[in-house]
Amino acid sequence: MKNWAGNLDYSAASVARPESTAELAELVAAAARRGDRVKALGSRHCFNDVADTSGLQVVLDRMPDGVELDSSRATVRVPGGRTYGELALALERGGWALKNMASLPHISVAGAVQTGTHGSGMRNPGLASAVKAVELVRASGDIGRLEEGDGDEYFGSVVGLGALGIVTALELAIEPSYQVRQQVFEDLPWEAVLADYDAVAGDGYSVSLFTDYAGDCVQQVWRKVRLDAEPGPAPSSFHGAMPATRQRHPLPEMDAANCTEQLDVPGPWLDRLPHFRHEFTPSAGDELQTEYLLPRSHAAEALQSVRGLAERLAPLLFVSEVRTVASDEFWLSPSYRQDSIALHFTWRPLPMEVEAFLPELEASLAPFGARPHWGKVFALGSSRLRGLYPRFDDFRDLVATRDPAGLFRNAYLDRTLGA
Repeated sequence: MKNWAGNLDYSAASVARPESTAELAELVAAAARRGDRVKALGSRHCFNDVADTSGLQVVLDRMPDGVELDSSRATVRVPGGRTYGELALALERGGWALKNMASLPHISVAGAVQTGTHGSGMRNPGLASAVKAVELVRASGDIGRLEEGDGDEYFGSVVGLGALGIVTALELAIEPSYQVRQQVFEDLPWEAVLADYDAVAGDGYSVSLFTDYAGDCVQQVWRKVRLDAEPGPAPSSFHGAMPATRQRHPLPEMDAANCTEQLDVPGPWLDRLPHFRHEFTPSAGDELQTEYLLPRSHAAEALQSVRGLAERLAPLLFVSEVRTVASDEFWLSPSYRQDSIALHFTWRPLPMEVEAFLPELEASLAPFGARPHWGKVFALGSSRLRGLYPRFDDFRDLVATRDPAGLFRNAYLDRTLGA
């Protein structure tokens, strides 16, 4: 099997597709008895080997897929292998919604949460912030449940890189369904962005900038607003950028047919918060992705630093997206206790060249404490990562306690956590 981008061949010795939590627990327990290794595989939208293993690969696509709404508590229980798009459709049918979604709805809920994936918005934390409880199969084969009130272990496990168990289900906070309008503006002056990034990024429920860092302007701004907060029409300009007159794709040369509707047309949250439509299932993507999150207070300096690399970026980069993420309390969340700006890079399928360039990019962002997205391509090793996360050693201790034999370890965790 390959990942979605096609840059990774999974190396598992065997693959299993359990049909129940009990069957999964027995597979894990049997692997532990053999001294084997195990890893769960979600929607394969990771660009590195975080979900790879030399042992047993567990695919959860045959597990029970029921979504359980609890209207009295405003929560939903969702199997970990379901995608956000599937969950969103079930919620909307019941009149409910999520606070936020990532740009692509095709990613699995468990995989996204475990790797610290996020949506966008200055007041919107990452997707893990919706988690009220997580259910997982431990290295012992036991089935555990951690709830929000369980303290340290809960905050250490929700964004857990698959190191603490196989997530079978999550309980998420929900809210009543709402309507969103999406507006695209073109040619936002860099001068406005650098003069007051917060004013630009905070002017909407979610604001994304799409740029190649060259020239005097950001090519596109995608602004999403909730009707219950801003019922009026789109502004005639956005900090100097002008409204697009047709549907746009983040890449100018690409067809916008698979993008969610724009042009200020109201629609349900699930059809506007993601950038891409759920009904257009993506095939293998000829691209690589990298992302770094750093304190929003350093936004202007960090953007200027990357702009200084524009000529070096040009041969490698399709486009970069700049977003904001509110802080949270999860130990390995890239937004742990910091309101963040997220710099996302969509690379051309040039793995050797991108890999060679990443240390230079990371060096340019190092003064600002940039943390990588765990599911994307990055070069930072455990010694550097340790200094970026105040609870890094606590997480390593938790992993050693919960998985002393290294059942869920793999090459990725060995590099990332160290010995």
